[in-house]
Amino acid sequence: MIELKKVHKSFGELEVLKGIDLTVQKGEVLSVIGGSGSGKSTMLYCINAIENIQSGEILVDGISVHDKKTDKNKLRQKIGMVFQQWNSFPHLTVLENVMLAPMKVLGMSFEEAHFIAKDQLERVGLRTKLDVYPTRMSGGQQQRLAIARALAMKPEYMLFDEITSALDPELVGEVLDTLRLLREDGMTMICVTHEIAFAREVSDKIAFFHKGLIEEIGTPEQVIGNPQKERTQQFLSKVLH
Repeated sequence: MIELKKVHKSFGELEVLKGIDLTVQKGEVLSVIGGSGSGKSTMLYCINAIENIQSGEILVDGISVHDKKTDKNKLRQKIGMVFQQWNSFPHLTVLENVMLAPMKVLGMSFEEAHFIAKDQLERVGLRTKLDVYPTRMSGGQQQRLAIARALAMKPEYMLFDEITSALDPELVGEVLDTLRLLREDGMTMICVTHEIAFAREVSDKIAFFHKGLIEEIGTPEQVIGNPQKERTQQFLSKVLH
């Protein structure tokens, strides 16, 4: 599981995370909602050791992420992350994009990487795009390619950072359908998202962030259906139409 214990993170004078306590069990889906600048994405970067923390502790399967002795590259193999921008290699085909990391990082043979890449691309609905270059695809397809690329590393956890925010509205659904499939497969996920209806549908828990703190956390029925905190109520009144 993933555990955060009193995690503080600052950028210079600006404290972005102000003592976050959070536990995500294996197989759970946690959606993180809140306004811009509330610390949601920063938390993901800290879990994946992309950003350091000032104090507290983050544990992934009991391994302290920010301990100097921890092999962060090895740890990141457990934790797939998909960003707002899809960052594919434009000079490689879709299939080659997904094969690259398993071969380079995990040392897989060409044949094994090829098999896994095809399998994951089929999983995200891109079976007909194997030989296409990413620049010839829609934003939604490119984002599904990014998900397949992360899954090819056989992670135990997936972190999603606003992965639909750069997409045209008509493309959002196909990406969210991919996350629904992962949910059905039992993947442990933390999703930072503005898609409140989606969060309500797929999440075991929802955390509402406000100014670097978890203002409210609970089941979708609790946090979205019957929020207790005034700030949660104010936020939802603006985003739920």
